[in-house]
Amino acid sequence: FSQEIKSVKVTELEKIIAESKTPLIVNMWATWCKPCIEEIPYFLEEIKDNRKDSLQLLLVSLDFKEAFPGKIQSFAAKRKFKAPIVWLYETNADYFCPKIDPKWSGAIPATLFINHKTGYRKFVEEQVSHEKLKKEIMAMLRIN
Repeated sequence: FSQEIKSVKVTELEKIIAESKTPLIVNMWATWCKPCIEEIPYFLEEIKDNRKDSLQLLLVSLDFKEAFPGKIQSFAAKRKFKAPIVWLYETNADYFCPKIDPKWSGAIPATLFINHKTGYRKFVEEQVSHEKLKKEIMAMLRIN
């Protein structure tokens, strides 16, 4: 398992989010962030279980420049992350955070849940438990 990890600017990330045709979960994480690493397996499991709903996951690495792409790639490969990963090539959190969500202080993990078809948009700036993630996905997909 190996994937190419692309470097993106926040403007490209905004475009990915804006043009998503399917429900999308954007998870901001880093290889050095313990709570991030604890929650990612829940996301991967739920994405696998929700394929029928075309639910997409995008893992956005906020690792430092020296980790790109090698460390991020080997980290993801070792843990078998089967979701697209991009590395956010930005250094000014005061610039890029509000572009993702006005409430984002820059802390990670942080997750954006978005479904353009239903108008659903929720930003969570904390570690998400598996239970909370399931609830968010049901709300996002409007499953009762």
